[in-house]
Amino acid sequence: MENIKYENGTLYLLDQTLLPNEEKYITPKTKEDYFECIKKLRVRGAPAIGIFAGYAMALLDGDKAELKKYLDTARPTAVNLSWATERMLSAYNSGKNLIDEAIAIHNEDKEMCRKISEYGLSLLHDGDGILTHCNAGALATSEYGTGLGPLLLGKEKGYTFHAYTDETRPLLQGARLTSYELEKAGVDVTLICDNMASLVMKQGKIDAVLVGTDRIAANGDIANKIGTSGVAVLAKYYNIPFYVLGPYSTIDYNCPTGDDIVIEERDSNEIKTMWYEKPIALPETKCYNPAFDVTDHELITAIITDRGIIKAPFKEGLERIRNND
Repeated sequence: MENIKYENGTLYLLDQTLLPNEEKYITPKTKEDYFECIKKLRVRGAPAIGIFAGYAMALLDGDKAELKKYLDTARPTAVNLSWATERMLSAYNSGKNLIDEAIAIHNEDKEMCRKISEYGLSLLHDGDGILTHCNAGALATSEYGTGLGPLLLGKEKGYTFHAYTDETRPLLQGARLTSYELEKAGVDVTLICDNMASLVMKQGKIDAVLVGTDRIAANGDIANKIGTSGVAVLAKYYNIPFYVLGPYSTIDYNCPTGDDIVIEERDSNEIKTMWYEKPIALPETKCYNPAFDVTDHELITAIITDRGIIKAPFKEGLERIRNND
């Protein structure tokens, strides 16, 4: 499944806000178009945002440094965004071909997804029940994905898994996107409400939890879609492995702990009106809508990157793979 395609000088983006009911590719033209696609989640998932931003830096005219600053504000928590724009700015300052650099980011992400998927699959067993939260498949990356990668790769290799997918309120990425991807791939999937996670764990249906991440702090704390930390607490209680899967580029070594991660607060209408025929609350009702929460590293069994599997102590492990540069 290709969510981002570059063909004959044009970038095509699969609009994820229309899934699963409509598969439509759009073609952003202006910097405002690219910003809006990131801000409004037409493209989402840290790796995919990075790929998209790379192409934006290559295809848009104007001051590249100012363009980087502008794009970086669209989703401040997704570290891949600023990572990609910084790489593209450095390429520009070095006189490199920017389209070639953007394509390189895209191709490297495909290889990264393959490696993460293989590492993740090595921790699972045929027949496992897997709980997922949010969406971390090919739609959020380039190919296979991070959190869903082991399931999709495992399907290709003949593994049989049963996935339980949290709907992931308020934007319903689990319902709209993860269940869609897994159904398309032929993986046995059951969609559940977010507050059913404890029950299916108690019933013994879950052998492992797989989640992606938008940012990994230097101590191993992670930021992911709101609700992830609650799932991690439940997994800890029921003694179920909680695996975080993300690319090396998601590690923010300038961010010491999860307390230093900036959490964006989004529009209240995502809760009250966005996915409903009629509003589900009064217009004057206040909403608190953070996009992410932070999961403490003590709740994490392992962080799986394209550079290997890292277990506690995470700070030392993350520093060790940094030295592989």
